[in-house]
Amino acid sequence: MAGQSRGRGNSAAATVALVRANARFWPTVFPEVRRELRQWDRRAQAIPDPTLRALALAKLRHERFNTEVAATLATLAPPVRRRDVTEAIVALEVMYDYLDGIGERPGPDPLADGRQLFRAFTDVVVAAGPLADYYRCHPQRDDGGYLGALVSSSRRALWSLPAAPVVAPALHAVLARCGEAQTRTHAIRQLGPGQLRAWAAAQPEAAALRWSEVAAGAASSVLAGHALVALAADPAMTVADAERVAAAYFATCALTTLLDSLIDAESDAATGAHPYIGYYASEAEATERLGLLARAAVAAIERLPRAPHHLMTMAGAAAFYLSAPGARVAERRRLTAPIVCELRPLLAPSLAIFAAWRGARRACQGTPASLRSNTSNCLRSPASSAPNSSSPSRPASVRPRLSAASPSGVR
Repeated sequence: MAGQSRGRGNSAAATVALVRANARFWPTVFPEVRRELRQWDRRAQAIPDPTLRALALAKLRHERFNTEVAATLATLAPPVRRRDVTEAIVALEVMYDYLDGIGERPGPDPLADGRQLFRAFTDVVVAAGPLADYYRCHPQRDDGGYLGALVSSSRRALWSLPAAPVVAPALHAVLARCGEAQTRTHAIRQLGPGQLRAWAAAQPEAAALRWSEVAAGAASSVLAGHALVALAADPAMTVADAERVAAAYFATCALTTLLDSLIDAESDAATGAHPYIGYYASEAEATERLGLLARAAVAAIERLPRAPHHLMTMAGAAAFYLSAPGARVAERRRLTAPIVCELRPLLAPSLAIFAAWRGARRACQGTPASLRSNTSNCLRSPASSAPNSSSPSRPASVRPRLSAASPSGVR
């Protein structure tokens, strides 16, 4: 009974947070996101190398939803800081998606290539100093300064925030590990999964999670990075608070990466993408683990300051995948049933929003172009924080000390 009461309380508070986030997002954040994305689209069009130009434009035009949803975390910031938070998050997410795409075409030494490219991530957290030669190990390199501009934009915006020095250590750790996990995930095609498994098994979260869950959480932990950027706008933020947020988001990041892998199983098989869900030995094991991860995500996040907003983010991330057409297949419904059970009633508002959004999107795509007054309005993202989520190998999700922030029963 106490658990049910707490669940109802969490749901009510998260619903209120969702309403408030929408009231802030549409008038103050979304216009800035669109402005920033238009700027990066113009910049990407000027990239000299045709391969890098095509990749950058494809990511911006087909995965902009990731950026729009990531920016919902900017609603945590006070109005006077919201523009800088949005600029930092947009540049960081565009960078993440771009690097994810480049990482799918690594050079002869995929580990050296990926690590050098992802130095862009950690350079954001350095207040000043020269940028690295990110393409030093990559076959293509002439991007006309595109990647460096993303780093500089995110860096400038981040370090304009009052608590940037406070969150910097936790943010650096999150982004560095995200880059390493992404690098090792993309290296599987050339080096096999053993190197990823050995690295993940050595992480502190491996005491509570399976190695594949650790790898999944780390590879999508840019979501935790976005949360930390938003919290850098709070002058009262402490180092301990930043570490708690980074740790609390880890289970959510792992869960969303696994859901992405589950929903996109067929396309992953066709493209050779890395199927994290495939490391479970059976459907029964996968079902149990997904439920435990959902429980861990709630338990970790509900201990945070401003927990309702973070719970809204977590529920929105799960709802994005659970509302997808692929989630309706009988086998996947069986696999995701424990997630729905653990997150109910938190899920209900976000599921309703995403169901409406997907319906509007389908209707828009079925309308002749000549009759569309504004196609982009049909494809707007709901202001319910879902994956910024980019999963490794493609967009997803979306992120470290679970052992300190989640039930010890998750193994």
